[in-house]
Amino acid sequence: MWKLKIGEGVDGPYLYSTNNYVGRQTWEFDPDAGTPEERAQVEEARQNFYMNRRLVKPCGDLLWRMQFLREKNFKQTIPPVTIEDVEQISYEKTTKALRRAVNFFSPLQASDGHWPAENTGPLFFLPPLVFALYITGHLNTVFHAEHRKEILRYIYYHQNEDGGWGLHIEGHSTMFCTALSYICMRILGEGPDGGLDNACARALKWILDHGSVTHIPSWGKTWLSILGIFDWSGNNPMPPEFWLLPAFFPMHPAKMWCYCRMVYMPMSYLYGKRFVGPITPLIQQLREELYLQPYNEINWTKARHSCAPEDLYYPHPLIQNLMWDSLYILVEPFLTCWPLNKLIREKAVQIAMKHIHYEDENSRYITIGCVEKALCMLACWVEDPDGDYFKKHLARIPDYIWVAEDGIKMNGFGSQEWDTGFAVQALLASNLTDEIGPVLKRGHDFIKKSQVKDNPSGDFKKMHRHISKGSWTFSDQDHGWQVSDCTAEGLKCCLLMSMLPQEIVGEKQEPERLYDAVNVLLSLQSKNGGLAAWEPIGASEWLEMLNPTELFENIVIEHEYVECTSSAISALVLFKKLYPGHRQREIENFITKAVRFLENIQMPDGSWYGNWGVCFTYASWFALRGLAAAGKTYNNCPAMRKSVEFLLRTQRENGGWGESYKSCPDKKYVPLEEGRSNLVHTAWAMMGLILAGQVERDPTPLHCAAKLIINSQLEDGDFPQQEITGVFLRNCMLHYPLNKNIYPLWALAEYRKWVPLP
Repeated sequence: MWKLKIGEGVDGPYLYSTNNYVGRQTWEFDPDAGTPEERAQVEEARQNFYMNRRLVKPCGDLLWRMQFLREKNFKQTIPPVTIEDVEQISYEKTTKALRRAVNFFSPLQASDGHWPAENTGPLFFLPPLVFALYITGHLNTVFHAEHRKEILRYIYYHQNEDGGWGLHIEGHSTMFCTALSYICMRILGEGPDGGLDNACARALKWILDHGSVTHIPSWGKTWLSILGIFDWSGNNPMPPEFWLLPAFFPMHPAKMWCYCRMVYMPMSYLYGKRFVGPITPLIQQLREELYLQPYNEINWTKARHSCAPEDLYYPHPLIQNLMWDSLYILVEPFLTCWPLNKLIREKAVQIAMKHIHYEDENSRYITIGCVEKALCMLACWVEDPDGDYFKKHLARIPDYIWVAEDGIKMNGFGSQEWDTGFAVQALLASNLTDEIGPVLKRGHDFIKKSQVKDNPSGDFKKMHRHISKGSWTFSDQDHGWQVSDCTAEGLKCCLLMSMLPQEIVGEKQEPERLYDAVNVLLSLQSKNGGLAAWEPIGASEWLEMLNPTELFENIVIEHEYVECTSSAISALVLFKKLYPGHRQREIENFITKAVRFLENIQMPDGSWYGNWGVCFTYASWFALRGLAAAGKTYNNCPAMRKSVEFLLRTQRENGGWGESYKSCPDKKYVPLEEGRSNLVHTAWAMMGLILAGQVERDPTPLHCAAKLIINSQLEDGDFPQQEITGVFLRNCMLHYPLNKNIYPLWALAEYRKWVPLP
């Protein structure tokens, strides 16, 4: 059986930690573990997912939940609660439902204080890692037979009915993920006709029916070129000379969004080297299988601009294609020939690798995210197959692997701090402190220990990095990358805990550490009042015209986000109340500008666009949270009134809210089909209305929403897994399994607190 391990790791030559591995979550397979009943329970969960995979595509993340509940001898002792059709909701029944949710959620906490969970959904995360390990010859040493079995399970279980795979688990089939999944299955031992439900043959038919892999988008072209299944001449240039540009240049790397910078850093290195992995018999077979014409007859120049319509979310403007053609025809031939290949290209490749090593070291070889992980690891192997850099990368692969009833997948990198920050706030809102004191104390301890203590090493500004001291990451301290909303939520948790007795929740965080967090937040505000997520905005919007991907939008430069701005308002308002003497004027100016930003970016229909959750419902809760913290009310704030109108207008007949993920790529509100509601969306909308004073005007919509949440609660106090609720880059969805626990619980807590009940 598979078992989740918490905080395990021993410092050595290839693995090390800044805080004794707090927050680390890794999986281990023990062939002798588990009773027959426990193994049968796991197998039943797998089969249930498979049989219902067309109805609910995200998994319930059940394996670690089963493990934790079993280890802690959990048994729900509070009987279920039901609200009848004509029944008025009572305080007693609301309290019972809330306590049932808290009783179930509390034992899911890990020993170090965080709540584990996967952070997955995109189907292009895992295959590149498999490719990199195949190329380097480490596939079978890193992924043993049980790993390979579960990786294949995940691929099979998320294949669409038409034979393809979407960009994410709920998406329509795309060339990018269908090709990656097919190649991954073949590398893992399946033949052209192999796989569950004839998976390989169906996938290959989809690929060929849609024009073959000549139509794969640019990221796919890069990985297929690395594998030797595509020719580098079929790629638009990714010159490593980019890293030699002077700082005043508009396209200097320091002005790019950090994720874009970190992806194209190793890509440019591998492109500059024109690296191609070993041409094995399997690679030769794939060259024959994946095209409609012989491999040596393909027009690679024409393939550069080919992209399947199913993948094309961001069509390249003409000016960008002209730029690529100019680089391809006029520049690359000179940079790859003597003497420029010696004078410039080799130096550029070395500078790119210098940046790769710097980022690797400052993230303890976790890297900023999973896309970058496989690329940086491979680049280190290309530089030195036997070097320590590559071995350090291998040691951090387990940090990305996640196992659930739908198989093995690769986390984006982990959402430990993000989930725990909201979990703690939800539990505090329940006002059940006397019952869950140890849970709160452990959560507080995790948050304190996860705060980043230092800035990146050395002359970090020269390496295009921003301050990180005092911040919180999305995952754990070792990751090292500051995120503004994670910092704000971590700060707020520390402030809320400081208001409770220390004998219950532990010692307060030191004031200096709180001051460091405030410093990070203040540094990330833009002139328009909005907050960036990772780094200050330092580039012009027109650079987005040069977005090299076809799959995503707004990836070239950093942007301001409603969620980050609102989180910062909420935290700084509380900080100003508790520490009125620290940078008071700066904080007041920050809040004023941030509120103005929220008001200015509101959509005409009264909603806000969500960048990290689905979508207008999510962002509306965040915006209302920030506005309410700043003292805005329904009576004095037109933006709040418009938002209330939007939320009331989108409530479903069953009392809930339900928004399709399609709202994110379409950038307009799209309800779930068939009048369905989603409990997470319902909780967000419910809390937003409470913040906007709906209780005083008409609590009926809140009663209807609470009734839906209470009646949807499962026998053990859990809530059912429904549609995916997270997103990034507008077009790709993320699965946050803890959302179904945190937010319905939180909404019931706020409902019980603010709505008068008999």
